[in-house]
Amino acid sequence: MNMRIAKFIAESGAASRRVAENLITDGRVTLNGNVVTSPVTFVADGDSVAIDGKILRPRNTTELYAFHKPINTMTTTRDPMGRKTIYDCLSREYKNLKYVGRLDFKTTGLLLLTNDGELARKLTLPASHIPREYIATVSRINETGLNNARRGITVDGIKYRPMQIAVIDNKTLRVRVTEGKKNEVRIVLRACASPVVKLHRVSFGPVQLGNLSVGKIQKIEQKTIDALLKTL
Repeated sequence: MNMRIAKFIAESGAASRRVAENLITDGRVTLNGNVVTSPVTFVADGDSVAIDGKILRPRNTTELYAFHKPINTMTTTRDPMGRKTIYDCLSREYKNLKYVGRLDFKTTGLLLLTNDGELARKLTLPASHIPREYIATVSRINETGLNNARRGITVDGIKYRPMQIAVIDNKTLRVRVTEGKKNEVRIVLRACASPVVKLHRVSFGPVQLGNLSVGKIQKIEQKTIDALLKTL
């Protein structure tokens, strides 16, 4: 690779080439730690480009996949109890991908996989505030409890941010969270007297599960990856 820095920025998805040139003029772009003063600056393989200190990744280094996790599978590479893992459902070419966060043994739906460990870490940080949406089947609906969850509650000394909760019918909720703490939806709904019977994730940020079949994996297109990266 040997390209002008403004083109590199544009191809990373961080900004258009014209905006990139303005960022360079404003002194907000660095190359290997040094402020770039001219758009006629070239980026080579191994160079580090940053905007306001945030390092950019070339498009061709990041791959992201949507996987429809089946029920009764562990989100781990190996389970000491011998239970089936997500990697048992994947063909050999996907075995080295890293999972983005976890879905518990009984939870189904959208799980992201990537070849970029740092991206996986950033996507799951509570500070990233990336929304995840679930369909929760509950044994009963307690509106008073749900209102508490909508305001944010503390369970066993752990604070949970407010959740967006819509009632679909008398046993089904659509729940949107932005924190991603372990078993967050199950813990909060149980504390609010609406215990979960089934939990299914349908979206993670701009990535939608859509009609992807159970146990199948699908590569996410670059424009969706760019939209996700811009939220970090």
